Amino acid sequence: MEDGTSMSLGHCGDTDYDVLQWDQREDCEVRQILDRIADKWSLQVIALLDRRSLRFTELRRMIDGVSQRMLTRTLRHLERDGLVSRTVHPTVPPRVDYALTPLGGTLHATIRALVTWTEEHQSEIATARAAYDVRMAAEQAAAAEEEAGREAVARGVLAGLR
Repeated sequence: MEDGTSMSLGHCGDTDYDVLQWDQREDCEVRQILDRIADKWSLQVIALLDRRSLRFTELRRMIDGVSQRMLTRTLRHLERDGLVSRTVHPTVPPRVDYALTPLGGTLHATIRALVTWTEEHQSEIATARAAYDVRMAAEQAAAAEEEAGREAVARGVLAGLR
């Protein structure tokens, strides 16, 4: 096998915790799964379905800003990945319920840990963001001042040539 050739379609490397595990190739299954579950709509759907099964219209009402098309796509992808189940009840009109599968429930625990971490560190992140914004504003002001100085020198040189 040639260097750099993957062992199988979707094989992205070792299972050790390594940034290379999330390979940037399109055929990397780990990357595809992370892209799917880290999507903002997927995270919200999984969080809401942890409480109970919900109908499509209930989900749409509870998720601010999601379009019908995006919610439909999100639910289909999550169902395809085995994270959400879809149950159609033979009523008029038909009733469709969505629920987390046992696999989806295990993912919710991970999402809950991420949310908890975010809540615990949000003030530190806000402080870091504010410091970064001040630093960037100072750098931009210094760069603008330096540019203005260069332009003044260039104008002086041009005036001396006339």
